[in-house]
Amino acid sequence: GLSMTRHSRCFAALALIATAAGPWAWTVASAQQKVLKFIPQADLRILDPIATTAYITRNHGYMVYDTLFAINDKFEVKPQMVDKHEVSKDGLTYTFTLREGLKFHDGAPVKSADCIASIERWAKRDALGQKLAEATESWSAVDDKTFRLKLKAPFPLTLDALAKPSSNVPFIMPERIAKTDAFKNIEDPTGSGPFKMVKAEWVPGNKVVYVKNTDYVPRKEPPSWASGGKVVKVDRVEWIYIPDSATAAAALNAGEADIWEQVPPDLIPLLAKNKQVTVKNNDPLGSMGMIRFNFLHPPFDNEKLRRAVLYAVDQKDYVIGIAGDPKNGKPCYSYFTCGTPLASEVAAEPLKGKRDFEKAKQLVRESGYKGEKVVIIDATDQPIVHSQSLLTLENLKKIGINAEIQAGDWGTLITRRAVKEPVDKGGWSIFHTWLVGPDMVNPAVNFPIRGNGEKGWFGWPTDAKMEELREAWFKAKTPAESKKAAEAVQKRAFEFVPIIPTGQFILPTAFRSNITGLIIAPINLLWNVEKK
Repeated sequence: GLSMTRHSRCFAALALIATAAGPWAWTVASAQQKVLKFIPQADLRILDPIATTAYITRNHGYMVYDTLFAINDKFEVKPQMVDKHEVSKDGLTYTFTLREGLKFHDGAPVKSADCIASIERWAKRDALGQKLAEATESWSAVDDKTFRLKLKAPFPLTLDALAKPSSNVPFIMPERIAKTDAFKNIEDPTGSGPFKMVKAEWVPGNKVVYVKNTDYVPRKEPPSWASGGKVVKVDRVEWIYIPDSATAAAALNAGEADIWEQVPPDLIPLLAKNKQVTVKNNDPLGSMGMIRFNFLHPPFDNEKLRRAVLYAVDQKDYVIGIAGDPKNGKPCYSYFTCGTPLASEVAAEPLKGKRDFEKAKQLVRESGYKGEKVVIIDATDQPIVHSQSLLTLENLKKIGINAEIQAGDWGTLITRRAVKEPVDKGGWSIFHTWLVGPDMVNPAVNFPIRGNGEKGWFGWPTDAKMEELREAWFKAKTPAESKKAAEAVQKRAFEFVPIIPTGQFILPTAFRSNITGLIIAPINLLWNVEKK
């Protein structure tokens, strides 16, 4: 109330004095800067949103980059950097024209060549991008603002691919950076997005700093998910990484932080007591937990052993472990996001039925398992991952698998899961993670179920049958055909076990009462956010 207005009046008076006073004027001006302090879900280690699917890197991507198209909260594709586009009658030629005023953070204009190089690099790593690339004959620049995609055969998901909302997002980078090998991490965070990263102030393990990109020209439409006008309403954003959740809660309670991206369930009651703090689920679809195996090395290169683990899992344990409270989570016996059109319980009996340790032990024996050491890589700063790791360790031991946990933080895990060596050389056997709903809605985007080996996601399963069934899904002509083809994919997933789904849950976001404008979306987006 009153003290606040007095406070700002006092600032105004100080500013007047400052203009007269000279040298220390700057300190007062900077005191009036709006700084948003955000506690992210993890430590940012990798800056390349194409080379990793890690959400912390995707979120960094949304700060500094922009996209050609985006999806709104009704799942409709909307132009973002594109001003207008047209598709030829035969569905084979797409022509895109960029909107006016697009500039990279180094001042260079965004050109057709930047967009083409960015999409081509993304298409080497992303599951849907790889499909688009197979259908592509050529990308070409008509001029600096207009470029063209020619397809070999119609690909109805072309715009959905370019508007993909989550990992990997087809962010647009300068051509010089986008020319980097897609399997090497880029280090340069130059984008054309609403924020600029201040790389000199980046302290891995502690802090990432972004400032408002004053050259950014937002679209006129209201924001909806990552579409519409990205209007930045603060001067500076600091991501403060706090690995210990009790410390993070204390920082938010004391007003030393404004927003905490993911609140672990055990701390919700503590924060809910504070009248200055709101704890809210901002994600309409929730997330899906999972166990991921390494297919390159024994013992999980053996399908029977993966199925043994399937029979040892009770999703109710995992859901409570992750979400704490049944109202924040529930079992989901589907490889496709529950609550979306392709969700199904086809072939889900091993997971849905009563957990069967005897059946699991029998499969372990039949697999010929020889007692090889299984290493679960764990992240103790990531409650979703840590709670799942502990449960899986216990389940594996119960069915006679020689397992151990090797714990670090999430930044270490996402680096280590890329290692293809066996466990005695720094490799791994299992890791746990989660994906937001939109990343698992259909066979096009659901990257963990792919069977494309070395080109695939960490774990690298090879399964020609799965690839064939995904192919068939892309060819489906009607919703009924699509549903049937997706059920065939799911049936195969329950035989081949690329991952084991561990349940569906929500992790609320907490923010202080002086914060408004948080966008309801499966991603924490920081434009439109105001700090009073």
